[in-house]
Amino acid sequence: MTNPLYNALFAPHQGRDAPFLHLDDGRSISYADFLARAAQYANAFAVLGLSPGDRVAVHVQKSAEALTLYAGCVQAGVVFLPLNTAYTPTELDYFIADSGAALFVCDPQEADALAPIAAREGCILHTLAGDGSGSLTDLVDRQPTDFTTVARAEDDLAALLYTSGTTGRSKGAMLTQRNLLSNAQALVGVWRFTSDDVLLHALPIFHSHGLFVATNVMLLAGGSMIFLPRFDPETVLRRLPEATAMMGVPTFYTRLLDDPRFTADLTAHMRVFISGSAPLLAETHTRFYARTGHHILERYGMTETSMNTSNPYDGARRAGTVGFPLPGVEVKVCDPATGAELPRGEIGVLEVRGPNVFKGYWRMPEKTREELREDGFFITGDLSLIDDQGYVQIVGRGKDLIISGGYNIYPKEIELFLDAQDGVLESAVVGVPCPDFGESVVAVLVPEPGRTIDIAAIEAAARRDIAGFKRPRRIEVVDALPRNTMGKVQKNQLRDRYAGIFTPTDG
Repeated sequence: MTNPLYNALFAPHQGRDAPFLHLDDGRSISYADFLARAAQYANAFAVLGLSPGDRVAVHVQKSAEALTLYAGCVQAGVVFLPLNTAYTPTELDYFIADSGAALFVCDPQEADALAPIAAREGCILHTLAGDGSGSLTDLVDRQPTDFTTVARAEDDLAALLYTSGTTGRSKGAMLTQRNLLSNAQALVGVWRFTSDDVLLHALPIFHSHGLFVATNVMLLAGGSMIFLPRFDPETVLRRLPEATAMMGVPTFYTRLLDDPRFTADLTAHMRVFISGSAPLLAETHTRFYARTGHHILERYGMTETSMNTSNPYDGARRAGTVGFPLPGVEVKVCDPATGAELPRGEIGVLEVRGPNVFKGYWRMPEKTREELREDGFFITGDLSLIDDQGYVQIVGRGKDLIISGGYNIYPKEIELFLDAQDGVLESAVVGVPCPDFGESVVAVLVPEPGRTIDIAAIEAAARRDIAGFKRPRRIEVVDALPRNTMGKVQKNQLRDRYAGIFTPTDG
């Protein structure tokens, strides 16, 4: 049987009684019990008629059962498609239709709203609640605890992750077994994880950071995780003494720094704090070291590539940089117009090549050809430079990408929504610095002639149709948008104009 991801991450722990998950209710789940349950999920997928390569879309709250579902997908050879829990039915409609999902797993409370979508797309619908109950677990409970792992090749898909497109249409990044496994292997090495580590896990698992970075790394290392349903400062402060490592987004660290109980004494036993998914402000890096004596280790990745670079475990972790390429990963900075590689110190678009780079965009061959070169380099769209010591710096982002609290937001999608609202002539959406989230969303609206924009109505519509992390945190109304001589909106001017509007408690 060949299934590289299962063989490396899961199979070595068969029958192992060591704890894997420490839950917040005081229970622990051993590796043996976790894998027995994963086999029940794999058997349930077979009962439902799923075949290797079928997509399983998952829109559920974080739980041990949800993580076990992922393991069952790997063992059964089906493709795991996690979806942000903040997505609305309107947004989920696209993902289910585009992916051609064979099975859609949702929270019981949203089953009535999502059943018509599943029915229209010919997709089986099952439920799974945050407490582990649901129609899927009822089926899983009846299955045997052993399963013959489905053979998969390293180039077969293991996951499909959607990342927003600048046209408003989301793109499905196809991640293979090799992509995920190679990245976990590189990270275990550079971050020195072992079976002695206990990772404090407060990240969501619908996102690459919490699932394919944190979880896969701990599975490969054989350590355990304090598996929290969400980031809650009170709970993190209480459980931190049990941990040796923590992964988080900048928001986690700014919130901890706001609490006087977060001290050098509380963190003295910790081996490493890792940050990613959004830019870590140099100010936060400096404050964290002053308070705890720990330099946060910042790294850089993307949905399409998982992790690309990391500050060193040993050596200077430089604020404002994302460190060096991971083993086996190549990076270069190129002229965005010609694609020619630029000398060190010059700003251009970062390109990445390695076993971590995705296979392409689901059912979008033209978009794949635009962003994935024939020689294997992926055009990230991030404006970067490599300094004279080899550290990579992300200095801006092409395509106006906003990263807020670790989540990617493309302004075009929000602008299309805003432009359709009553009284709005046009809109521009930008991200501006926010201490808690790295960036937060500001929408600038121009009213139709003679009309007054009803901001409250637009905010209500956004709450209905747009995921919370993508909603504008501030809406401004202006007479006209700034433009250049070619008529292009000058978003840099808008970013400058509103750069100081968010304080540490905003966002």
